[in-house]
Amino acid sequence: MILIRADATPAMGTGHVMRCLTLAEALRDRGLDVAFAAAALTPSLERRLAAEEIPVRAIDPAADDLADATLGVARELGANAIVVDGYQWSGDWRLALRSSGVPILAFQDQRDGVPLHADLVLNAAADPADESWRLAAPAARFLTGPGHVLLRRELRRAMAAPSDPVGARTSILVTFGGADPAGLTLPITAALDRLLGPDVALDVVIGGSVPGADGLALRVAALGEQIAIHLDPLEMGPVIGRAGLAVSAAGGTIGELAALGVPALIAIVAENQVAGAAAAVADGWCEAFDARGLDAVEAIAARTAALWADRAQREAMALRTRGLIDAEGAERVVDALIGAMQTLW
Repeated sequence: MILIRADATPAMGTGHVMRCLTLAEALRDRGLDVAFAAAALTPSLERRLAAEEIPVRAIDPAADDLADATLGVARELGANAIVVDGYQWSGDWRLALRSSGVPILAFQDQRDGVPLHADLVLNAAADPADESWRLAAPAARFLTGPGHVLLRRELRRAMAAPSDPVGARTSILVTFGGADPAGLTLPITAALDRLLGPDVALDVVIGGSVPGADGLALRVAALGEQIAIHLDPLEMGPVIGRAGLAVSAAGGTIGELAALGVPALIAIVAENQVAGAAAAVADGWCEAFDARGLDAVEAIAARTAALWADRAQREAMALRTRGLIDAEGAERVVDALIGAMQTLW
């Protein structure tokens, strides 16, 4: 049994739970049981976990100050390993989790000085040669680089499916994650509609954890008939695979876009996205904008319009994704976790 501890709220976003769900999918494919423990989940994610028949144990945040609640669930379920994904826990909380006596895998996205106290650390955005990330867990094994990007099964299928060259595709993808905490979907889509007009198709994805998602979908759809709304889609692969350009949040979607060869403009809305965005930009297939600035919407829209008009540039960016991410990242992480469990058994 693998226990996964992660939370999701509209303000926090859904990325922690979604990537853990991808890992859970890979673990179950290898015959391992999985359960989630969460102090907060959005209704959309509750439905998704229920549809996957993954048990979820509710955590009382007040009782989990010293990891007591998480430890209690781990012991009750007989967990053989614990996966931790989030930034809300202190070093003391993480240290207390060590008393479980089982391997701990921690996700890492930022250098915040908090010790991770983990056996395995997963940071797909980190350069394997950058030793500074290791300061958070000097004794841990680090799983770094694009070879550890977690891709859901449906995205791996999309990677294998035939598709048109990027330059021949006729739509732009707009997606700001499961919750869009910065509220960028409507203003970005409206700005693109003004600049590009009715001749350019826009595929707009609205996550199920976005507050007022149904109303937002209606407002976005009213902008023009060329706009297709995808409300909380279960499969993103086909939507990503037909895009000639994407405008995306700088979260887990970055890896998905790179895997499917779609050039992108990515919007940074939180500090934990800075390192991942920088790594993606360094690979040459995308450009990043700090969307926390007041002029970000117009700047992103203007660059999108310019890049859409430059087919050769988009094709060159797409070429730089080739061989960058393969379909085996989740399998490598599962292998590492099983290896850690076998070491302690």
